[in-house]
Amino acid sequence: MQMIYHKTKADSVWIALMKMGAKTGCHQRADRSFFFKGYQFPVCARCCGVLCGELMAIMFGRKCHNVKIGSVMMGIMFLDWLVQYLDIQESNNPRRFVTGILGGYGAWSIYLVFFKEMRKVIESR
Repeated sequence: MQMIYHKTKADSVWIALMKMGAKTGCHQRADRSFFFKGYQFPVCARCCGVLCGELMAIMFGRKCHNVKIGSVMMGIMFLDWLVQYLDIQESNNPRRFVTGILGGYGAWSIYLVFFKEMRKVIESR
């Protein structure tokens, strides 16, 4: 086993965060990630947006969530990915982040509608 020595505590924290980011399934490509003070974010711009969108949906969980609107939001993120995948137009990090927010919020909106419906079913028994 090779010992890895880090220059600073910030390096150690960054490596730990990068390992956590890798566990999310993110590709962590540097060209598709944000940087802060020379350190790459532990997840790419789109995954960062998805996480922010999920958090926003959970924070606004008392608000009305809609499956149709959530599906459209997820569809916008998918279209951004698809256009890039088909080499029609390369996406950029700000657009990946914004569409990630929409996708994450949309997904959690659908989850929350599902959870509320399941709760109604359980309580009606």
